[in-house]
Amino acid sequence: MLGASVAVVVSMTGATSPSRSPEEGIGASSDASGTTASKAAGARSRKLQFGLAAGDSLTWMTDAELAKAMDDAEELGVGWLRVDLSWRTIQPDSPTQYLWERFDRVVDAARAHGLKLLPTISYTPRWAADPACQSTSQTCPPSDDARFAGFARQAVERYAPKGVHTWEIWNEPNIKPFWQTGPDAARYADLLAATAPAIRAADPEAYLLLGGLAAVDTIPSKQYVSHKTFLDELGRLGALKQVDAISYHPYTYPLLPSTETATGTRYEDIDRTHDNLVATLKRYGEGDMPVWLTETGAPTWSTGKAADSPDARDTAHVTPRLQAEIATDTVTASAAIPAVEVVFWFSYRDTEPQTPTSRKARHYGLTYYDGRRKPAFEALEKAIHAYQEKRQKD
Repeated sequence: MLGASVAVVVSMTGATSPSRSPEEGIGASSDASGTTASKAAGARSRKLQFGLAAGDSLTWMTDAELAKAMDDAEELGVGWLRVDLSWRTIQPDSPTQYLWERFDRVVDAARAHGLKLLPTISYTPRWAADPACQSTSQTCPPSDDARFAGFARQAVERYAPKGVHTWEIWNEPNIKPFWQTGPDAARYADLLAATAPAIRAADPEAYLLLGGLAAVDTIPSKQYVSHKTFLDELGRLGALKQVDAISYHPYTYPLLPSTETATGTRYEDIDRTHDNLVATLKRYGEGDMPVWLTETGAPTWSTGKAADSPDARDTAHVTPRLQAEIATDTVTASAAIPAVEVVFWFSYRDTEPQTPTSRKARHYGLTYYDGRRKPAFEALEKAIHAYQEKRQKD
């Protein structure tokens, strides 16, 4: 949990200053409360961008499957793909082994289709993992941050010449499932302090994202630290100076992302609730930092009854019809928040067939495991194209 390791303010020695200059600006300014002053009028100074979050699924696809995924991404109208660049995938067995060809295919396919990549540099081979958890999971943090940073530098040196300049450092470090020793802001800040300068030294054009924060409450029994608390702790440690944007995962299902509540939804936590993310950024001198929603969506398979309306309770998944409604609303809700720069739908394709034992996490796709499209595919496509057409007219 927070404070488990010694809190050390991140040193900026050797780090270049983040550019804070993504392609289309960072949107409208915020008032003193952190709520965007122009929000009520729907003002937005730049065009929202769209992406698909694919995890590591693209890496293991056949050539035909990968080509189909790229064609579908183009049809949807997304410009970005978020993909895992797992250290364990590239160097699974030893520090002298490199299997870059596994990720080369993804980079080359995306480039051929004019799609930008957001690789999430993450996950640790057993030989480089913290001894406390090296036998349990690839989400075990590295035993040596400098070695992780060295891998990141090699990845940037390989892929920056192919047009990859945007990188995310780890995924959901605020929950134990993705940081197996238990979330620890100080330790994650140390990883950032080692990795960000290494990436920037290899590519002065690099644009860096904080590891995507899971939208959760603080639950000690699960070793979850809330996104608000974790971001605040990183701000206190000075770690936000290492990145150009923050990354956040606001799943709201069965509620629509645009739903307004008395207590606040995960979407409202961006810039409307008490101690919202934008307010926290402002408190630490980063009020203009963009927010990238690098995962959001809804699963269509799990145990129990599926929610068929946003009012449903005690459900773990939604019907395909409601997933489509959520997909449409995701575009509308994201476009209404000036701090949000890019929104990624998770995910492209289910990674398992629907069986009684299949896990919910495998069924967030816009398509089923066999490739059939869910209603959400067409819904998201229509919403993206409608937004883009309206922006062209404005």
